[in-house]
Formats: sequence, C-alpha cells, structure tokens
Amino acid sequence: MGLMNYSRRAQLGFILLVAATSLLAVSEAKTIVVGGSEGWRFGFNYTDWALQNSPFYINDELVFKYDPPSKTNSGYSVYLLPNLWSYITCDFSKAKILASKTQGGGKGFKVVLNQWRPYYFASGNKDGYNCKDGLMKLFAVPLPHWKY
Repeated sequence: MGLMNYSRRAQLGFILLVAATSLLAVSEAKTIVVGGSEGWRFGFNYTDWALQNSPFYINDELVFKYDPPSKTNSGYSVYLLPNLWSYITCDFSKAKILASKTQGGGKGFKVVLNQWRPYYFASGNKDGYNCKDGLMKLFAVPLPHWKY
C-alpha cells in the first residue's frame, strides 16, 4: 500500500509540475506595440525597430495601432506576406489582409506570434507605396521559451 501511495503521489506531482510549467510559459508572453509610441505610421523604420526590440517569443502579441483614414492620411493596413521575397519586394499578390484601414484605432489590432516561423508584415495601401517608400514593413521570428 505504501509503494502504491508513493507512485500515485509521484504521478500527481508530475502532473502538477507540467501544469505549472505550462502556465509559466503562457505567462511569459509579452504584449508589444509595434513602433512603440510611434505606432504604425508612414516614414518610421519598422525593420530597425524590430531588430532593436527583438527577440520576440512564441505567444508574444504584436499590437498594430494606427489612425483611421483622414484628409491628411490615406490610411494604413496590416498584411501578412507569404515569404521573404514578397517582403523584400513589397509584393502583395499572395498576401493575406489581417487588418483594414479602420481596425488599428483604439486598442489596435492584435496578432499573436503562435508558431516558430518567420512572420512578414507590411502595410499594403497605395499599391505597396507605404511598404516600399514608407518603410511600413517588419518581420519577426519568434523563439520558443527555453526552460532550464
């Protein structure tokens, strides 16, 4: 009976350890406003910003905040580009729109980096002009949270 009790306690302890580790991994995720106080806007270098604010980790949340279209601003958007070449050339032909011109207001549009892979983001307005000439593009490769 004593050996069985010990085995059961060991199993329960292991389950609790796994559960606590899972909760810890989730709690380590950060919420990051793209561009910081600058937000998502024309003329800001997001590639440099991403390099200065990396590394990003799996389950981190990127928040894109931008003003809606107005007389002085044609509006911005957030696209997920399919690959590095599309990112370099600002080719939106196979891109997926994540947020329209009006979705960046208020608390912003949120994207969770939930996989270990490259994410290529850009603003696709004005036939790619915001991406090409306005520097409105960034990439992130989230890393796993390593446990020691």
